Amino acid sequence: MATTSRSNGLSSTVILEEPMPLHTIRPKSELPRISLTASSSKSKILDSGDNPEDRNETLPSPITASTQVETWNSPRVNLYRFPATLWAFTIMGMNDASYGAIIPYLEKYYSLSYTIVSLVFLSPFVGYTAAALTNNAIHLRFGQRGVAFLGPTCHLVAYIIIAIHPPYPVMVVSFILAGFGNGLEDAGWNAWIGAMAHANELLGFLHGFYGLGATIAPLIATTMITRGGLQWYYWYYCMIAFAATELATSLHAFWGATGAAFREANPRTSDEGGSRLKEASLVMPAARTTWLCAIFLLGYVGIEVSLGGWIVVFMIDIRDGAAFASGMVATGFWLGLTVGRVILGFITPRIGEKLSIAIYLPIAAGMQLLFWLVPQFYVSAVAVALQGFFLGPLFPAAVVAMTKLLPKHLHVSSIGFVAAFGGSGGAILPFAVGALAQAKGVQVLQPIILALLVAIWVVWMCLPRIGKKKE
Repeated sequence: MATTSRSNGLSSTVILEEPMPLHTIRPKSELPRISLTASSSKSKILDSGDNPEDRNETLPSPITASTQVETWNSPRVNLYRFPATLWAFTIMGMNDASYGAIIPYLEKYYSLSYTIVSLVFLSPFVGYTAAALTNNAIHLRFGQRGVAFLGPTCHLVAYIIIAIHPPYPVMVVSFILAGFGNGLEDAGWNAWIGAMAHANELLGFLHGFYGLGATIAPLIATTMITRGGLQWYYWYYCMIAFAATELATSLHAFWGATGAAFREANPRTSDEGGSRLKEASLVMPAARTTWLCAIFLLGYVGIEVSLGGWIVVFMIDIRDGAAFASGMVATGFWLGLTVGRVILGFITPRIGEKLSIAIYLPIAAGMQLLFWLVPQFYVSAVAVALQGFFLGPLFPAAVVAMTKLLPKHLHVSSIGFVAAFGGSGGAILPFAVGALAQAKGVQVLQPIILALLVAIWVVWMCLPRIGKKKE
């Protein structure tokens, strides 16, 4: 204890001071690492090393500046990553559109009924479901690098199996693998680009390349089969080369996008614990948006794949078209889808996602009525191409709507779940069409598509008002 004395000439004061305690200075290596995130009101403490846990942030952060929104060319690595995702979506479009081109020839090669051959649509449902359940965990553990490896690898393995034309049950298993690859990439790249600046336009291009792949696949496959005299499985030799290129470009582009990088860029900003997918799908108000968009895309993708998958059979059996001309009708549908996604992608953000889709869907329904009620080959071909044009922007607009209605930390889990759930519509509904076609004829395609168009319009109108993106 120390004593201090002071005097002013008349009196004196004595002050007693407590000694200051001394503490041992800890080495720098023993101090916890504190990561501050600019976009959040909180920060999180991480143990040393790459910890795959998805922890809530617990410390208040003095940093209030918002993070810079990514663009297609910023940071600089996106100049390579964005084209890699465009190529991946081209492969996905080729994958989905190939079913419609080869179905008439699968029926003959394996001597199958409509119901059994429809399993090529139903089997990817298993893959899409697996992708919906594992997508968020893959992002948290392996980051976008995991998606860039697993998605193309599943494509490559599936196409190798199909190319050797094994017994039909083995073919069905290979389509499950392809569905899992599609589901992962659909979720990952939609969520990533949907959070960028000018998302409507960029997603229009992304899905436009899906449509491009879906356009050229039936064209090339039909030409190889009908004009080249080749068996249907020769087309999958081409798909093997495309998937190998996809694996190389995607993995190289996203090699630095690890799980640690993903967790740092997408910190949790809510007080919820546990799985982000659980928060997105079970906790209001996020659950409302997630499930409405999931049901909307379930119906939309079902319409898209049902039309693209059964249109060739319909034009041959009901409109009495030649094999090659009927294949070109499918090409026209996918081409209309592609052009619509690119052109309407610039119009949609100017009038708003909710209003624009509320306008596009009735026009598409009108084209469907024309397709159904006028039994002329060329009228049907034009009507289905225009229908594709107005259906084109629906998927990108739904993704953008989710990025505006949900907080950023839920984008990957929610969009991933919705994209995979919607993708399952591309499996279930075409299978249902095939099963009904077996009993009633392929003409059942028309009333089913019209009813689905009306149903998804009602679901879309139930979404809350769409404002700016939430952080």
